[in-house]
Amino acid sequence: MQIIPAIDIRKGKCVRLIMGDVRDETVYSKEPVDVAKLWQVNGARLIHVVDLDGALTGTPKNIDIILKIAKSLKIKIEVGGGIRDEEIIKKYIKADVKRVILSTSALAQDGFLEKMIEKYKDRIVVGVDAKDGKIAVKGWRDVTNVNTIDFIKDLEKRGVKTIIYTDINRDGVLKGPNIKGVVKVLKHTRMRVIVSGGVTNLKNVQRIMELDKKYGNIEGIIVGKAIYTGAMDLKEAIRLVKDV
Repeated sequence: MQIIPAIDIRKGKCVRLIMGDVRDETVYSKEPVDVAKLWQVNGARLIHVVDLDGALTGTPKNIDIILKIAKSLKIKIEVGGGIRDEEIIKKYIKADVKRVILSTSALAQDGFLEKMIEKYKDRIVVGVDAKDGKIAVKGWRDVTNVNTIDFIKDLEKRGVKTIIYTDINRDGVLKGPNIKGVVKVLKHTRMRVIVSGGVTNLKNVQRIMELDKKYGNIEGIIVGKAIYTGAMDLKEAIRLVKDV
């Protein structure tokens, strides 16, 4: 398991939102590359990067900045946000991005997801963005009628190996993760799971580590607002996971 710091980019800046709402935006840096370098210095082995403009519009808008981040680091990044065609995937893979995150496009039953998995293997992961037990798409603005667990089971059947499970109601509010939701996901899949949304302190990290001991398929924990506000020290969180 590893701690994965997040960088959300909107209009070229490093920001954090509350439950994905752009009206609740806080700008933490005008230089996302510098933030990425800081997380690298603090011990991160992987950084989670999201093109928020891409997620909201369906077309990536911050590709140049993200490619600059990838080029500037010794560690790898994973990238999501509005990725709905292979040309964008190719561009990121060519830049040695570790993996590309599909979300809205994964909901479609048009064969695109399966083709990308067949071609790029483990470098394709799927973001499972849940709100009140249903899947949300298009930058979390639209909540579908698709049941989260049904969607997860379907992804596994379609060949997905890794998912990023985010509880939208917990994202950016610093109230701790939805442990019941995480447990429910773990009970219904053998895919590797990255937990995201609401991780606020070391106790939260320890609780998720306990779940990994029980279920054995948690690959990582994404941390965002907590490390930007200082509620959690990234170095300490990484050390905690390493020491186990």
